Amino acid sequence: MLRLAVNQLTTLAWEVDDEAIAYHKEGFRALGLWRPKLSQFGEERAAELFREVGISVSSLSWAGGFTGSNGWSFLDSLADARAAIKAAALVGAECLNVVSGPRSGHTDRHARRLISQALAILAPEAADAGVTLALQPMHPDFSRSWTFLHALDDTLETIANIDPPVKIAFDVYHLWNERRLLSRIPELAPHVALVQLCDAWRGHRGGRRMLGDGEIPLSAIVQAFDAAGYAGYYELTTWSRLLWRQDYCELLRECRARFDNLCRRPVPAALAGN
Repeated sequence: MLRLAVNQLTTLAWEVDDEAIAYHKEGFRALGLWRPKLSQFGEERAAELFREVGISVSSLSWAGGFTGSNGWSFLDSLADARAAIKAAALVGAECLNVVSGPRSGHTDRHARRLISQALAILAPEAADAGVTLALQPMHPDFSRSWTFLHALDDTLETIANIDPPVKIAFDVYHLWNERRLLSRIPELAPHVALVQLCDAWRGHRGGRRMLGDGEIPLSAIVQAFDAAGYAGYYELTTWSRLLWRQDYCELLRECRARFDNLCRRPVPAALAGN
């Protein structure tokens, strides 16, 4: 059964209750939460709302910054991540998206040791709370503020020996230019907790775009994950200043229609073999 969600940054100006009701009305099974909006609305209030509406939570973003980029110590970042795990458990989020933080003057080896140490500490606590940690690699354009992890292989290496397992938050915006991506998806799928979808042009010109308004081979990517047995959520992350100016109800309907049209149609053989 299709598990389709919308990240609430898509409807930035709405309140959480407006989003939950509208997403459910438009046929989405879940919403992806952004911590500042959730905190402002109230975690317990949100959990009760989601139960009443009958909508699930695909993800909560973000925890991390373990390299000290935001002025916090390593212990401060651990404490914040523990608060995020507690919030994710309270609202029933399937995964908590985690970013490493930039290198921030550390050597590459030390930065990797910090994120590995943090994940090894937090993974058992998250598992006890029923939450999967999902490490999120990002395009190198985001290295100064978000993460030094940009490639799938580096991310897989980082989570390889952590028990309970940590998975990957796979955002096509950041990862679609990976070499041999489609042929690697059967290998990747068991390690992916969440697939986030939008469209974009090469070089990220113009930022995130509506599905079908860029160059990402969305049909081939989604169907490759389906064929590999991926059973997590597809979370639409189509936010941008341009889209924020649109009517949100129409935006949601367009997102759903484009997903159904682009990602549920046969893939040309030439793409499927890549």
